[in-house]
Amino acid sequence: MSSLSVFGAQWGDEGKGKIIDLLARDADFVVRYQGGSNAGHTVIVGDEKYVLHLIPSGILHPGKVNVVGNGVALDPLTFMEEVDGLRERGIDVGSSNLRLSSSAHVILDHHRKLDGLAEAWRGGGRIGTTGRGIGPCYADKASRTGLRVADLLEPERCRERLSAALLEKNALIERVHESDPFELEEQFEKYVAVGERLRPFVCDTGALLRDAHKEGKSLLFEGAQGAMLDIDHGTYPYVTSSNTGANGIPSGSGFPARKVDRVVGIAKSYCTRVGEGAFPSEDGGEGGQELGRVGHEFGATTGRPRRCGWFDSVAVRYALDLNGADGWIMTKLDILDSFETIRVGTSYKIDGEESSVWPVGCTDLSKIEVQYEELPGWQEDITAVRRYEDLPQATRSYVEWVEERVGAPILMLSVGPERDQVIPRGL
Repeated sequence: MSSLSVFGAQWGDEGKGKIIDLLARDADFVVRYQGGSNAGHTVIVGDEKYVLHLIPSGILHPGKVNVVGNGVALDPLTFMEEVDGLRERGIDVGSSNLRLSSSAHVILDHHRKLDGLAEAWRGGGRIGTTGRGIGPCYADKASRTGLRVADLLEPERCRERLSAALLEKNALIERVHESDPFELEEQFEKYVAVGERLRPFVCDTGALLRDAHKEGKSLLFEGAQGAMLDIDHGTYPYVTSSNTGANGIPSGSGFPARKVDRVVGIAKSYCTRVGEGAFPSEDGGEGGQELGRVGHEFGATTGRPRRCGWFDSVAVRYALDLNGADGWIMTKLDILDSFETIRVGTSYKIDGEESSVWPVGCTDLSKIEVQYEELPGWQEDITAVRRYEDLPQATRSYVEWVEERVGAPILMLSVGPERDQVIPRGL
């Protein structure tokens, strides 16, 4: 592995944390390049469970350099809480194994407050954000009014930028939302103080990664949210505020696109989504409830129950093709162990027209009628299987049938939450 991109090929929560943790063993650098603390990568090591929101999953492996790139919307308070929490659990975290881009934009208190106020303002048209200020932070980045990590390290610069920001944000908070404004001095002292705690980690991470690649080091880029939540290519407007797949690496990390050697997607053997928005293969009946119960489907960041449904080959094929994936990893295959029959979405029907292509131009995705095929289940426990040929025939038939439908090779199967519960298949 020289440089490998791993991204979610559904609506998030595909099990990326475990897979990235597994692949981090062979990487020198593990890189986050987009999203914010709205991501939640869950990694189980023995009896220990870790939920990482901003720090890359490689932090659990000694000797790896973990990089938070310029494309991340960084909540500095959450970042330091995560650092402190890992240290309290005996994980080594310092400037030798965790680096932070000086150019990453900073989530401030007013971003979080405006996120919640805006959702309440939308009423029935709410997007379903996590309320963590990610969208407002990216909006300020685009309008060139935001603060970056480097600004927190220079007190006078920080005061100047924060004062200008609060003039506008306080007016909006008070006059439109009729809520309490923020006091400049209090905010200034708070963020200058956390800036000092950030200082040891801060550097030009783009140069760090480019130099590492020239030196022959191996780089692993971890996507946060899923491809179907991409700001440009997902189910807009019910999406996140960044480019979630491999296409976000150059702008979000300062690492050249043509230097990414391999791209691998991750998708569950079924499908879930948190929050609002289109979810064509959602099953609101007993099947979806059973998937949620057996799969323990609750958001790692929000704790919200995930909406559950069946594998959607149209959406996954679109996500893999969009990101130029060389193949993909199927996770949580074991969750299907108890099902007598398994449904797979194979095409869409919209206004009577059937197609197996994702409808990019469709402005009302609720019109989609998913066309399904049913496959026999295996009703056996596969969590102890480690070789593909030892899987039940019905399991292999399901895997190979889905692989053919998607049109991209399945390189690995995950059959449980533990690190070693995987079946290699070409990765």
